[in-house]
This record gives sequence, C-alpha cells and structure tokens, in this order.
Amino acid sequence: MVQQLSLLLSLLLVTAICVSAMYPITARFGAVNKLVKSDFEVELPPEFVTYFYNQTLDHFNYKPESYRTFQQRYIMNSAYWGGANSSSPIFVYTGDEANIAAVAAFAGFIVELASRFNGLLLYIEHRYYGDSVPFGSKDEAFSNTSTLGYFTSTQALADYAELITNLKKNLSAENCPVIAIGGSYGGSKSHLRVVIQESVFLLMVFCSFCSVLASWFRLKYPHIVIGALASSAPILYFDDITPGNAYHVIVTKDFRETSESCYSTIRDSWSEIDKVAAEPNGLANLSQIFMTCEPLNSSQELKYYLALRYVVSAQNDNPPAYPVKKVCDAIDGAPEGTNIIGRVAAGLNASVGPPCHFVYDFKPSNRSEWIWQTCTEMVMPIGHGANDTMFQAWPFDLNNHTKTCQDLFGVTPRPHWITTEFGGHVIFCFFLFYVSLPLSFQQQNSRTPNDNFQDIKSVLGNFASNIIFSNGLRDPYSAGGVLQDISDSVVAIYTDKGAHCLDLSTPTATDPDWLVSLQEKEVKIIGLWLAEYNARLISKAHGRMG
Repeated sequence: MVQQLSLLLSLLLVTAICVSAMYPITARFGAVNKLVKSDFEVELPPEFVTYFYNQTLDHFNYKPESYRTFQQRYIMNSAYWGGANSSSPIFVYTGDEANIAAVAAFAGFIVELASRFNGLLLYIEHRYYGDSVPFGSKDEAFSNTSTLGYFTSTQALADYAELITNLKKNLSAENCPVIAIGGSYGGSKSHLRVVIQESVFLLMVFCSFCSVLASWFRLKYPHIVIGALASSAPILYFDDITPGNAYHVIVTKDFRETSESCYSTIRDSWSEIDKVAAEPNGLANLSQIFMTCEPLNSSQELKYYLALRYVVSAQNDNPPAYPVKKVCDAIDGAPEGTNIIGRVAAGLNASVGPPCHFVYDFKPSNRSEWIWQTCTEMVMPIGHGANDTMFQAWPFDLNNHTKTCQDLFGVTPRPHWITTEFGGHVIFCFFLFYVSLPLSFQQQNSRTPNDNFQDIKSVLGNFASNIIFSNGLRDPYSAGGVLQDISDSVVAIYTDKGAHCLDLSTPTATDPDWLVSLQEKEVKIIGLWLAEYNARLISKAHGRMG
C-alpha cells in the first residue's frame, strides 16, 4: 500500500508537469482527478451517500440545445444533521477540479463544522470533472469547442445554485441556511496523509480553485448561501492585479528564510545543470546522478522537474512534515565536498525518495479539463524574470499562451473576463505581507499597501458580505489572496507560519496553537453568521404571528 501511494505521489507530480512556454512552474490546482478515480478509487464510509442530479446543461440561454441535461454527482452526509425542522445548516463543498469522492474522503474541517453546528454535508462535483461529464462521455464532451463551450465557472456556479435549491425543496429544508466551503484534500486522519508525511512529501492540495468558487458563489448568489469560507483563494491573481513574479518570490522567501545556504545552492544549480548537460554524455550523467526512471532528453526536463518540486514543497510547507526544511536539511547536510549538483540531488531524494524519479517532457493536452479552463477564462499570468527569484527566468507570455490554446482547442483566452465578471481589476493583493518582501520587489511596484487596501475595500466593500478569506503566508498563492479585512463581515484571517489550505485539514491533538487559534476564529465567525440568520428567522416568524 505504501508503495502504491508513493507511486501515486510521483504520478500526481508528473501529471502536473507541462514543459511549455504556456505554463508557469507552479503547484497548480488540477490534474489529480483521473488518477484518483481510475487507479485509486476512494471508498467512502457508509454515511457518505452518492446521488446524481439531472442538471441543466446551459443556464443562460434558451436555445433548444440549452435544455439538455447531464448527470451531476453529489455526495451527502447527514450523520450530524439536526434536520429540516431545526433549521440546521447545510455546509456545501463547492466542487473544484477533482473527483468529488476524493474530496469527501480527505476533507476534514468541513466535517468538524458539521459536527459542531449539527450540519448537513453536501459535496457537489464540478461539471466536466469526475463522473459529472455532459454529453455522456469524456470523448464526446471533449470532442470540439461546441461541446466544451458549456465548461465555465459561471455555469458551474449556476449548477450549485440549482442543485442546492432543488435539494432544499425536496428535503423541506427551505429555512436551513447554506454556507459554502472551499475545501482541501488533506485530512490528517486519513491513511494517505500519514503515508505522505512519512515519505517527506505532501499531496499537492488543489483547494485554491474551489475556494475561489466558494467566494464567487457568495458574491453571485447571496440569496442561496449566507456565507463562505475561502481558504487559500487567489482571487486577485488575474489580469495585472498581482505582480506575475509574486508566487515565486514567496517560494524563494520560504527557502531563504529556512536556509541561506540552501537558497544559494538552488539559485546556482541551474547553470551548473546546463553546464554538465553540455558535456559529452552529460545528460546520461545527470540521469544517473538524479536517478531518473528514464534517460533525460534535455536539461530543461530536469530543471522543470526540480523547480516544480520546490514550489510544491513551499506551497505545502505545513506541519508536521515541513517539506522545505526537509529539502534544505538534505542539501545542507550533504557530505563535505559534495558539489552543487550533488547537493541538489540529495534535496530531491529528500523530497520524494528512490528508487527513481519520473521526469518527462509532458506537453499540454486537449483532453485536460484544467488546461481548457486556463485556455478560456482562468488565465493567471504567473511568471518571473532572471534575477527576482531563486529560479531561472520563466516569464509569462500571453502571445505564446494564446497560440498554444488555439493549437489545442481552437480557442482564444479571455484574460480580462474574470475581473469583468467578478470585479477587482484595480486591486493589488500584498497588504500586510508586502512589507516583508525583498526590497527589490517593493521597488518594482510603486503602489503602496494603503493604496491597495483602499482599492479592494472600494470594490468588495460595496457588495460583498459574510466571507472569510484565510491564508497561510508561506503559501505562494497567498500572493493573490485577500490579506486584510474589507469590512466587518468580509474578513481576512492569516498565519505567517502556515501554507496552503492547512486550516481546512482535520483538527488533531497535535496541531500547533496558532493553527488551533485560526480554526477557532473561523468557527466563531461562522457561528455568528448562523446566529444572525436564526435571529432573523425567528423575528420573521414572530412578525407573521403578530
């Protein structure tokens, strides 16, 4: 079992690799669902019951084909629910780019919320993912842009709204408040997470997209959900709101704070790899040093693979594993006299150990759900220059991105649509975190934290309420997160010690105090939302009686 899970971890990373000028090197959210479904199908406890809803294909048009339907999977757990008559809450996981069964198995904090507030758990799978594929099969759904054209975030949000409304009616639960949760895969009580920790590697958490959806759901459908918890939601990483290099600046900061010598070794390793690769039999030697499962075809393959390992480690630099420290301890702890490449290889083995490393030149696929989304509306211009991080230059080029998308799908990305649809174009994300970034980064950005706060306050403060934006500042995606309160009810909770989505993991007795405190703040705020809702419900009932 341990060997199978170790293989899964390697496959997850391989699937995320895409050596192309189109994509930045990030631990992006996506690419996990088919692996989990096909080879590692999750068996849920009996209290998790799977259903299918006859979902509308097109919510926004009235053409004959718009009335087609597809089977959308959702999962319910009523073990904690107080019932419709008690107006007990419904906690909805807004499905992301994954198989929803995996989410239900490994999400933990949402279950804790249900147990505390006598809530019903509802997990809704995102259209075109998992078993919620329109047109009967993935082959048909991905056959052309006409069938893929219904694959948008706005259609997905409308799916959630329709399903929730229908479900509440069927359960006679119209008075039950709904709270949207952007959740993670990791649950510390799950065997998978334990194995990963022992392997010194954390499962890449793809909760960012669902957290983004949770916040957008509250903004777009405030009559459906009374509040949303959005953990590690990079809602500001669109257009030119956030500096493109911010993600990798934070990765670099995480490593440099952990060890200056480790940071320097990684920074200097790229040119050393190129130097060895240019020698006779250089690629063969690199393949041997880094124990690749297949011979390397280029130094770029190896560099991309290493870079992705580093960003995955930073994005998931959570207790108790702390993968950044594991990598740096191995790099710094190599025997005296070990050269730069040898030290980097030691760090890689600490990240994900032997017997060998799957390093491939993966190309973007027109069968990838997430790549379709990045080729249409989810355009995050993440990239970096030559001297602003510990990585070699990897700039984001919209022209190359567009060309790749046109070659794959015949579509042209709309990089400005998200900010048009959901707002926020003039928002810049680095508030409190800005001052802790390198001076060189601050000098590149003339806007001050106070200016940026006024921008976001004017945008979200006018129409948003009851949203918790939580972030760990060691998470590179926190660069695109909301890091300061917008109003009394749109609040930012963060920790400088945590990384990606840690607050959504299952609470345990060994959790550090700062994590316990953060989760308790979230519980308290959600409790206030529910208390306010119930007070209004009682007042309304008394008004009718009077």
